[in-house]
Amino acid sequence: MSKIIPVILSGGSGTRLWPMSTPERPKQFLSLTGNVSMFQATAARCADRELFDPPIVVGSARHADLVDTQLGEAGRAQALILEPCARNTAPAIAMAALAVASDAPLLVMPSDHAIGDEAAFHAAIAAALPFANEGWLVTFGIAPTHAETGYGYIEMADPLADDVRRAARFREKPDAESATAMLADGRHVWNGGIFLFRADAYLAALAAHAPDILAAATHAFEGAVRHGNRIAPTDAAFAECRSESIDYAVMEKAERVAVVPVAMGWSDVGSWDALYAIGTKDADGNAIVGDVRIAEGSGNLVRSDGLRVSMLGVDDLIVVASGNEVMIVPRGRAQDVKRFSVS
Repeated sequence: MSKIIPVILSGGSGTRLWPMSTPERPKQFLSLTGNVSMFQATAARCADRELFDPPIVVGSARHADLVDTQLGEAGRAQALILEPCARNTAPAIAMAALAVASDAPLLVMPSDHAIGDEAAFHAAIAAALPFANEGWLVTFGIAPTHAETGYGYIEMADPLADDVRRAARFREKPDAESATAMLADGRHVWNGGIFLFRADAYLAALAAHAPDILAAATHAFEGAVRHGNRIAPTDAAFAECRSESIDYAVMEKAERVAVVPVAMGWSDVGSWDALYAIGTKDADGNAIVGDVRIAEGSGNLVRSDGLRVSMLGVDDLIVVASGNEVMIVPRGRAQDVKRFSVS
């Protein structure tokens, strides 16, 4: 049986974690949740060569050297597909599927998520693999811990096996009342954006539900320039591709979609608030990284990569000092940081 090929999606710009995350070095390449970057942690989850082949990385052409550098110790990617422009996940995954054997199982993962319980993640992969090999499109549903309005949800239908359910429908980010109801009914999981399917199953679903995306991606891939493990799709052809997520293009429309619910300490690390939630805190609830002093303050997230930060008598702030930039925002308002990141 074919080994699983990890597909690491690394095209994100990470604007919500400014000022540490920048276009030149976005959040997936930063060590925000441990001693290695989130990109390196993602690759390390699939380091077992008895189960996984070397990864395919799909990311921005401007980060090619950064990818090679960060993968250096873990091992070279079998292919580095360099997107000339951002076109969302459906075209990115299509390029990866076109680069492998048709029956290859692909484990598609964002490069910038944190997973605390990797054993649970691997158990979920084992539960999903038989269905993926039979042509199902499998997604991993994150067991919700609270009524979150910032994530999409998946409604689960009848069981297909002990740990696998048929996906009934995908739901957009809800309001607070709907999120509370979905948490209570036990049929809904968070949409974590992690998938397992055969390359040919994904391409067939794309042909059925988004043939224009498949045509543009195929055109761009067939004209690609190759140098070593780097694949640079044709700029003009890829630019013509419609920008669409895999959820909208395929998963919400396909018939054979399964979901594996899993509690694995997952976070998309989508904001400084999310990083505070998973961070280690002192007795006063402060999460501190770097040269930081806090007196008579609680509930703060403070990070510095150089400057000393001293705070007195303030609570529930996010303070990030990076290079020549200092950002201060109340906790709960971290999503608004992207206003500054584009300036």
